[in-house]
Amino acid sequence: MHTSSTSRKPRIAITMGDVNGIGPEILARALACPELDASCSVLVYGCKQTLEAAQPFINCARTATPIEIIDAGHTIARLNAGTVQRDAGAAAIAWIRAAVTAALDGGVDAVVTCPINKEGIHLAGSNAIGHTEIVAEMTATPEYRMSLFSDAMRIVHITGHLPLADALGKVKTQRIAQTVRIAHQALVELDLPRKRIAVAGLNPHAGENGLLGDEEAREIAPAVELCMRDNIDVSGPYPPDTVFRRMQLGEFDLVVAMYHDQGHIPLKLVAMDEGVNVTLGTPIVRTSVDHGTAYDIAWKGIAREDSLIAAIRLAARFAQGRAKVTA
Repeated sequence: MHTSSTSRKPRIAITMGDVNGIGPEILARALACPELDASCSVLVYGCKQTLEAAQPFINCARTATPIEIIDAGHTIARLNAGTVQRDAGAAAIAWIRAAVTAALDGGVDAVVTCPINKEGIHLAGSNAIGHTEIVAEMTATPEYRMSLFSDAMRIVHITGHLPLADALGKVKTQRIAQTVRIAHQALVELDLPRKRIAVAGLNPHAGENGLLGDEEAREIAPAVELCMRDNIDVSGPYPPDTVFRRMQLGEFDLVVAMYHDQGHIPLKLVAMDEGVNVTLGTPIVRTSVDHGTAYDIAWKGIAREDSLIAAIRLAARFAQGRAKVTA
């Protein structure tokens, strides 16, 4: 057990994800990135033999620094690149759970996850939709939020993986207000000089004064007003077809989106390779790549590690910021 400190490098746990996807190769490349040594120390939850098999994919002159690898009782005897496999799903779940447990116990300051396959973890007996829900369940967090961050864009969603018909039913004042508060806390932990939050509308043109829907006036605007009373720098609702562009140009620091694709599409269009998935609202720091297992290109040496490196950097920044806020 150790105490997090702003005077030392954060200790980051990285989970390998589904070994039949691109996780191992992007992990091998990220661990060979020399600039990460200055910002954090890492340990891997995964299979040592699999990481060794991915070493030929390192595309720089430097080899990875020797690091601790914890298999949590799961090693992979045989890889089946691009294939859904129960054993791979079981291992991915075990590594996630072990890393989150370490974070809860104070053994690490943050968790970074490589991609998993939903079908694979279901074959292994998990009913979770993805990492976000596993982390929320393990940390007993009822109010958590999925978000995507890049250098110029930060988007927090009021809901995550829900059918659109169900997600629309969650566009309620209290849920939106709680999302704004969670988003504001994230900006505090990142220690941004300004913390300007814009709230997207739900309907075309943000409802066009009720002509195209009344959720803006009935649910979204009241949430903005509640948070303004809490001295949060928040405004909206704004037309969703322009608000993300306005953030990219520097007018806002973060946008609250009304559903999954409303937020995911603009960020992945602009920053697909640098985007980071962040779980907000939980007692631990957790970041991830913003892409999937990419079975179609797995173990071909062409997957890009940019999103994983960005996720590690952001996890270290969040860990340091959280330690500073709670000091």
